[in-house]
Amino acid sequence: MPRAGLTTDVVVSLALDVVDAGGPRGFEDLTLAAVAARAGVAVPSLYKHVGGLSALRLEVARLCVDDLTAALADAGRGLAGAPAVRAIMHATRAFAHAQPGRYQATQGAWAQDPTATAVQAAGARTVAVIADAVTTLGVDPARTIDAVRAFRSTLHGFVTLELAGGFGMPRDVDESFAYAVELLVTALPARLTP
Repeated sequence: MPRAGLTTDVVVSLALDVVDAGGPRGFEDLTLAAVAARAGVAVPSLYKHVGGLSALRLEVARLCVDDLTAALADAGRGLAGAPAVRAIMHATRAFAHAQPGRYQATQGAWAQDPTATAVQAAGARTVAVIADAVTTLGVDPARTIDAVRAFRSTLHGFVTLELAGGFGMPRDVDESFAYAVELLVTALPARLTP
């Protein structure tokens, strides 16, 4: 018999608590045992509410991607061109700092998982927000995918290194981030020969 008050939504909420408590490794360290401990139940009790760890991770990832997309859309709302790209880049970094475990969930290996259609659809919405912003920079339409990839890889690389403590040189990290943002804002509209 299911524990009183334990529902799928409660299990997912507890899983998000585990992710949040784990910092940058929160999503990686998400286990059914950790969720069960928070719920005060044995692990098998969770199977009444979720289809196992993989299904729970996918749902957590979808929620995290939706949250990130909302943050980016809010940041870029009403903006175009360089201000939109700057706002979205800063919003992504702020999201990663405020919720590093959830940010990690947005970067999961689910992209190639055939069972992860809901997360993939959520990820496509994130990419659309980014694509809309870089397009308003004047990016050649034939290079939109390239521009989105440059945007995402630069941003994710910077944020991942930063969260891991990878910037030990004596230079203000905020200044370095602003420099990276300006490099992209300047470089993305360049008309390069494919």
